[in-house]
Amino acid sequence: MRRDVRRVAILGGGITGLSAAFYLKRLAKERGREIDVVVLEKSGRLGGKVNTLRKNGFVIERGPDSFLGRKLPMLRLARELGLLDELTGTNPQATKTYLAMDGRLQPMPKGLNLGIPNDLGAFARNSVVSPRGKLRALDELRLPPKEDDADETVGGFLERRLGREMVERVAEPLLAGIHAGNLYRLGLKATFPQFAEMERKHGSVIRGMIEARKTAPAAGAKAAEARSAAVGGAKIPPTAFLTFRNGLSTLIEALEEKLREEGAEIRLGAEVAAIARMEERGRGSAEAASAPAAAYRLTLADGSTLEADDVLLTLPGYATAELLSPHVDVGALRIDYVSVANVVFAYDAKGFNHKLDGSGFLVPHGEGRTITASTWTSSKWGHTAPAGKRLIRCYVGHADDQSAVELSDEEMTAAVRRDIRELMGLTAEPEFVEITRLRRSMPQYPVGHADRVAAFRAELASRLPGVYATGAPFDGVGLPDCVQMAKEAAERMLADEA
Repeated sequence: MRRDVRRVAILGGGITGLSAAFYLKRLAKERGREIDVVVLEKSGRLGGKVNTLRKNGFVIERGPDSFLGRKLPMLRLARELGLLDELTGTNPQATKTYLAMDGRLQPMPKGLNLGIPNDLGAFARNSVVSPRGKLRALDELRLPPKEDDADETVGGFLERRLGREMVERVAEPLLAGIHAGNLYRLGLKATFPQFAEMERKHGSVIRGMIEARKTAPAAGAKAAEARSAAVGGAKIPPTAFLTFRNGLSTLIEALEEKLREEGAEIRLGAEVAAIARMEERGRGSAEAASAPAAAYRLTLADGSTLEADDVLLTLPGYATAELLSPHVDVGALRIDYVSVANVVFAYDAKGFNHKLDGSGFLVPHGEGRTITASTWTSSKWGHTAPAGKRLIRCYVGHADDQSAVELSDEEMTAAVRRDIRELMGLTAEPEFVEITRLRRSMPQYPVGHADRVAAFRAELASRLPGVYATGAPFDGVGLPDCVQMAKEAAERMLADEA
């Protein structure tokens, strides 16, 4: 790093850290300023949970497999990296999703959005919920809204509004899987704040969903046209979920290449063990601009040190908490994390005895299965398997039972194959199996999380000016959310030193 320009250390080389480094360099250049950036990644690879395996012509995601196309931060980043032509959408023929119920797969009920009725006629024909459960859910239309604005659990909210059966049979497999969590421990404001807003605005979450359906932006091709306009007119696939033809790691690889081109330093195997404040200095003053000493010294696990004017932590909450606990109250970051695993099976089409007529299925926890869901990957995403091959991904582990994640490879494979044999009737032998364990990977936002995070950030800014923290532990686990948080952090850092 040069010492005559401001120096920033970014801890974590996942999508948040790399995006923050990219935007720091890009925004500083646009404003006629120069900034040195170093990315410190503990592991031996970049990308964090984004991890694409390209094997024998298959494109296998070991972590997330896509992102929501309606969330523009990912599209804008893809545009800036020249990757819009690499985007691909889901198979338009694979729209059917199934629900495991009483040991067999049933088509997912229609007339629902996020597990809440938005088409009463279609909901009345729902075969998953009992007549009594439907009547209880429809009672929601006449229930008074909650009087106060206090946070509550997602499960508590939905049970209060729609009844227990709707939570267990519909909402839990749909919503809990996003966080691998227990709906009765996840805070509403940090996960699904739109539900509380609908209750406040419409007096009923069902009424709010019906209104949202009426006023929703045009779907399909028209929605894609709107997204296209937002990124300069490039053609965007007209599907809700998007990815890259060669996998999500395409984005990570492009970020790394661009950062190295622009002179950013990237260190792998660089674990930060401590952050120490070196001295008080006036930020943004002439003294700060010319001072020979940096504001912070980072001590790495190997004993080496690095000095920086600003520090951005994009680590898991527990890792950020360990580094900042000597300086500020880190209670907001000491949240639970759930471990999960992905089990991917690759098959030859010959002898494959299932038609894969959809995108996959969800499994309510009450079914007592090892798997929580399965994506019929080669059906949902046409680019993921060579001609004449099939690819299936199954998910293991959730907040109430993480024990299956620690099964041996042989035990996990056998348990997952038993589930798909009993639910799908699939008996074909896979060509190979890929297992990825993602330990402590899914943050569980508790009740009151948003308020505690706001208080933490205020104290951090006061006690450690120039130290910032962002990423999945704070405001969202989706890839576009992480990119947006990264850009906002970069803008905040540049504004604070102006």
